Amino acid sequence: MTVLPADGFSPAAEFTDPSHDQWQSLVEGVLRRSGKDVAGAAAEEALSTSIEDGLTVRPLYTSADASPDPGLPGFAPFTRGSRATGNTTDGWDVRQRHELADPVRLNEALLGDLENGVTSLWLAVGGPGGVPVQGLARALEGVHLDLAPLVLDAGANPGPAVRELLGLYEARGLAKEAARGSLGVDPLGQAARTGAEPELGTAVDWALLCSRAYPGLRALAVDALPYHDAGGSASEELALSLATGVAYLRELTAAGLSVEEACAQLEFRYAATADQFLTIAKLRAARRLWARVAEVCGAPDAGAQRQHAVTSSVMMTRRDPWVNMLRTTLACLGAGVGGAESVTVLPFDHALGLPDAFARRIARNTSTILMEESHLARVTDPAGGSWYVERLTDELASSAWAFFQEIERAGGQAGALRSGMVQERLAATWAARSKDLARRKEPVTGVSEFPALDERPVERETAPAGPARGGLPTVRRDEAFETLRARSDAHLAATGSRPKVFLAALGPASVHTARASFAANLFLSGGIEPVHEPVSVDASTAAAAFAASGAGIACLCSTEALYAEQADDVTAALRAAGAEQIFLAGRPAEYAGADVHVFAGCDVVAVLSSELDRMGVA
Repeated sequence: MTVLPADGFSPAAEFTDPSHDQWQSLVEGVLRRSGKDVAGAAAEEALSTSIEDGLTVRPLYTSADASPDPGLPGFAPFTRGSRATGNTTDGWDVRQRHELADPVRLNEALLGDLENGVTSLWLAVGGPGGVPVQGLARALEGVHLDLAPLVLDAGANPGPAVRELLGLYEARGLAKEAARGSLGVDPLGQAARTGAEPELGTAVDWALLCSRAYPGLRALAVDALPYHDAGGSASEELALSLATGVAYLRELTAAGLSVEEACAQLEFRYAATADQFLTIAKLRAARRLWARVAEVCGAPDAGAQRQHAVTSSVMMTRRDPWVNMLRTTLACLGAGVGGAESVTVLPFDHALGLPDAFARRIARNTSTILMEESHLARVTDPAGGSWYVERLTDELASSAWAFFQEIERAGGQAGALRSGMVQERLAATWAARSKDLARRKEPVTGVSEFPALDERPVERETAPAGPARGGLPTVRRDEAFETLRARSDAHLAATGSRPKVFLAALGPASVHTARASFAANLFLSGGIEPVHEPVSVDASTAAAAFAASGAGIACLCSTEALYAEQADDVTAALRAAGAEQIFLAGRPAEYAGADVHVFAGCDVVAVLSSELDRMGVA
């Protein structure tokens, strides 16, 4: 609704609405000035971005991109939220994860979190990384179990932990209807992680118990994190969670629960990444897809999916971990705006070992700031109505549904895991993404872009080794560059210096700075220290400058025009001074006299790995 000023005059009255053709014409002009002579739809296509799952993000969305009616918040198909009020009443549930084996230390951490904004607890219990089952009571001393919902992660054998928790409720005199949270039983998720055959019978037993005696407890978790952690895309994560949920529905209804009762036993867990729009669309699409399953099962009103979003561990880096605070903030924003009821922000030092108190404080405060200062929870589905978000939601849902149907044809989730279909699909997706990471088409700040070799490493207490994984692998975006940096660190420890490259910059700084900065950034990402002193060289000064640099290799940095004028002479001088390898910042067509060309889109990992091999850096 347009609100007019008191005099009835609209400030926009004198401006005509531009047409799509006019906007496209302006785009053509901008592209033409940048050297791209394209017109019409090709101009718009030039500004489009390809993302995962074969989807394309266009530069402009209009009412012509309208998607199917998403309905109203709290009503089928629940695209706009599982509850009519969304998170507007109390904000989303701030759920902190804990992996501490010492019950005393864990108790201290739990109480500190609950006193400072955390509203539910996610505990690893049993196994090498969790609190021992017999220590659970000590860990929960002082925790008001009727106020703080508990979510268990008890691995492949949850029975002892579940019995211990239920016994603790009884010992403390807690009424069964007052117990809240989730037992976290997920045999198919565990099968994905370990490669073992899933044990569904026990999971069904716990679901039956919760349905009949503990109305505030959900027994089963539909955890999509194993698929995200193995490199899966957003639509693959959705499809695999959908197939898992359907498998559990079949088992629960076969055991006597109604569809409504079975759905009430499930909580879905998804990864939230630093791509906030993709996260928003993924959570919205997940609700729409699950609503469709419930509708087909004859219970459309039971399709209000309960969602728990966890910031992605794949995106977390070990180098420059402080940037992880920005990543998790974006991910938390996407999760909250996307409508997740519970959000877990992993501490920024999660990839380095056991998080310290400061990291846990930053993690829980991320949600607090977004809710209390940015007021993100005051609006239900704030992204609703955005043509971009609605279109992306629709495209993600369609892509995920197509893969879900493939899984069902392969015998369902258990059959797809057993046959290796899931592993092959996720491996192919990660291989394609790894190429983009290696070429820095998907930059990782602090790692492949703007790395700092002189940063002080952040050290944390080593986390206990997790359970053995015989199923899906775990991947990280920083893995390939981390390997290169580790080789550089080892060389520094052994020799007292890092491998170096001399930047032979031709012409004044105004001419060569762009490519010199590009080259420095590229070599730094592999742990090779750039030496740019003096600022500019020519054929008469290059040899002396190279000898003084202590480097064994050099990289020419300038424009095509100066390469044509000076590169031959400067290259000859560098080789005479002992340069073992000559790089050039630019594509091969610009100057053919270099040994290796580095340019935007080249395989940085392959280039730097090969160079470290040639240098003898182990």
